[in-house]
Amino acid sequence: MKKTALLYWAPGGNVEKAAREIFDKLNSDQVDMFTVAGFDTARISDYDQFIFGCATIGAEVWMDARADNKWNEFFVKTEGMSFAGKKFALFGLGDQVKYTENFVDSLGYLKEEIERRGGSIVGRWPVTGYRFYDSEGVSGGYFFGLALDEDHQADLTPERINRWVAQIKSEF
Repeated sequence: MKKTALLYWAPGGNVEKAAREIFDKLNSDQVDMFTVAGFDTARISDYDQFIFGCATIGAEVWMDARADNKWNEFFVKTEGMSFAGKKFALFGLGDQVKYTENFVDSLGYLKEEIERRGGSIVGRWPVTGYRFYDSEGVSGGYFFGLALDEDHQADLTPERINRWVAQIKSEF
């Protein structure tokens, strides 16, 4: 496996828990894990591939430059950088019952920012087995990355992570 950075936000909750499970399944000394706030963007060139994870947030929050929006801060800092030749796998957490019209929208926002910088997305995940109305994180029957719902399908998370990690290993 090439040198990989796993970045996630926010710490201390389900996103971090999923990030740690993914990190453990990768079982490689070629993977470094950081919170997005703890990652020095000057080190982008040190990595060939990335795994990004975050929770569902709405468009109005995504572009908000508040101090607690660390993904926005990351993408502001990387504006003008090229991600060309780098591969990105995404995972997102959401609640498909309470936020049925915005389930894992964050996957779409991450994809858009990565592709604007020339990066390519791997690890698309089928929508089969989920119940939601709409998502910015879906196209053609696939999420742009692994979708997890710890509120209503936590029992499916371990198997989904196992399958997705095997998939992204082959796609990386």
